[in-house]
Amino acid sequence: MVKLAQIQVDARSPERLDKVVGPDRAARFAAVAHDTRELLAGRAVINVSSTARGGGVAELLQTLLAYARGVGVDTRWFVIEGTPEFFDITKRIHNNLYGTGGDGGPLGAAEHRIYDEVLHANAVELGAFVRPGDVVLLHDPQTAGLVAPAQQAGGIVVWRCHVGVDTPDDHVRRAWAWLRPYVEAADAFVFSRRAFAPEWVDGDALSVIAPSIDPFSAKNYDMSPDEALRVLRHVGLLAGADHPPPAPFVRRDGSLGRVDRHADILQTGPPPPSDVPLVVQASRWDRLKDMRGVMLGFAEHVDAGTDAHLVLAGPAVTGVADDPESGEVLAECALAWRDLPHAQRSRVHLACTPMRDPDEAAAIVNALQRHASVVVQKSLAEGFGLTVAEAMWKSRPIVASALGGIADQIVDGVHGLLVKDPTDLAAFGEATCRLLGDADLAQRLGAQARDRAGEEFLPDRHLEQWASLIARAVTG
Repeated sequence: MVKLAQIQVDARSPERLDKVVGPDRAARFAAVAHDTRELLAGRAVINVSSTARGGGVAELLQTLLAYARGVGVDTRWFVIEGTPEFFDITKRIHNNLYGTGGDGGPLGAAEHRIYDEVLHANAVELGAFVRPGDVVLLHDPQTAGLVAPAQQAGGIVVWRCHVGVDTPDDHVRRAWAWLRPYVEAADAFVFSRRAFAPEWVDGDALSVIAPSIDPFSAKNYDMSPDEALRVLRHVGLLAGADHPPPAPFVRRDGSLGRVDRHADILQTGPPPPSDVPLVVQASRWDRLKDMRGVMLGFAEHVDAGTDAHLVLAGPAVTGVADDPESGEVLAECALAWRDLPHAQRSRVHLACTPMRDPDEAAAIVNALQRHASVVVQKSLAEGFGLTVAEAMWKSRPIVASALGGIADQIVDGVHGLLVKDPTDLAAFGEATCRLLGDADLAQRLGAQARDRAGEEFLPDRHLEQWASLIARAVTG
C-alpha cells in the first residue's frame, strides 16, 4: 500500500555555524532568517523527496531543514512511497537526464500510467497537509507528478532538479519531453547549473542554487586521525587489533554515537595497514559514478610501487530504496574485481557501509575521507559532487572529473586535479600518482580546497539563496 511518510526534522540552531563562517556572515544570515520567518508566518515549507537516507538529496534535507526549523520556520519533510516498477521508471529518467540510456527501457504511455498511479496515491495524502499559501518544494523526477496536485491544494510549488548535463543529447531530450507536462506549470524551478535547465523553462522562474555540506554533520565534523583509525579498524577497512572495540563518533545533533557495526568488505587477505596510502572513492553504487572505471584505472595505471590501496565504498544496496540499479552495479564491480590479477586485486577493497543508522554510515565515510591520501570522484556525469565538497572541507587532495557541478567546485591545479575525459583511465591514474608522489602539492591543493569549501559550500549561503527564492515566490 502506497503511503506518504513524514520524516522527523529536529531543530538545530544555526548559531553553531558562527565559528566557521565568522561574525559578518553570521550577522547577515541572522537578518535573512528574521525576515524569512516574518514573511512565512502562518505558512509551512513542505519538502517532498524520494528517500530519507542513502543519497545526496536526503543528506541535504537533513541539514537544511534542521537549520530552517532552528530559526523558527515551519519546515516539514515527506518521502513518497513507490513500487519497484515506479522506481525503475524514475531511474531510467534519471539516467536519461544525465545523457545515458540507462536500462534502455521505454518511456511511453504504459510508463505514464504506472507513474501516475503511484503519485496519485501520494498526492491524496500530501493534499491533507498542504494549506493555501504553503510553499511546496518538490525534489527530482520522482516527485514531478505532484506539481499539479500541490497547486490545486493551494501551494506555491517549486520543482528542484539535482541532475543534468551541460550539453543535451537525444536521451536528455526524451526525458524532458516526458517530464515537461508534469513540471512546466511549477511556480519556480531550481537547478544546480543553469545549463541543466531545458530551454522551455522561463528565465524569470529559474534559480541556480548549488548544494552545500554541513560541517557539523556526522559526515563532516572534525575527527582526529586517531578517531578515524579507530573507526576504520573497527569496521574492518584497516588492519588493527583482532577484536577492535566500537568507536565513538558525534551525531548530527551533537550527541555521542558508537560505530559498532562492520562494513561488508570484498578483499583478498587482510585489510591494508594503517600506514599505506589510501585512495578512496565513496559514492552510491551508480553506473554514473563509475566505480568499476575507478577500480580499473587504479589497478592498471597507479604504480604498485606506491604501495597505495584503493577503497571503493558505497551504502549497503538494501539501504537505498529509490535506486534499483545499485545491486547490479555492485555485482558488476565484484565481477571485475575477481578478474583482476592477484597482485592488483590485493590492493583493491570493495566496501558496503551499514545503513541501519545513517549517522553511523556517515561517520564511517568521514573517517575514510579523512584518512585518505587522495579522494577521487571519477563520475561520468555529476549534477553536483557532494563527496567533492566533503573532501574539500577536510583538506584532502582530490582527483575528479571535469564535468557538471564538479567543474564549478574545483579549479584545476588550484583546489584539486581534474581529468578532462573521465573515460581516460591513464589520465586518471597519472593524476592520482602525481598526488601520491608529491606531498607538497597534495597539501597545498588540500588547504586551498578547504578555503573554497568554507567560502562557497556551507549552509548559510545555501539557505540565504533559498530564502531569496521563496520570498520572490510568496510575494508574486
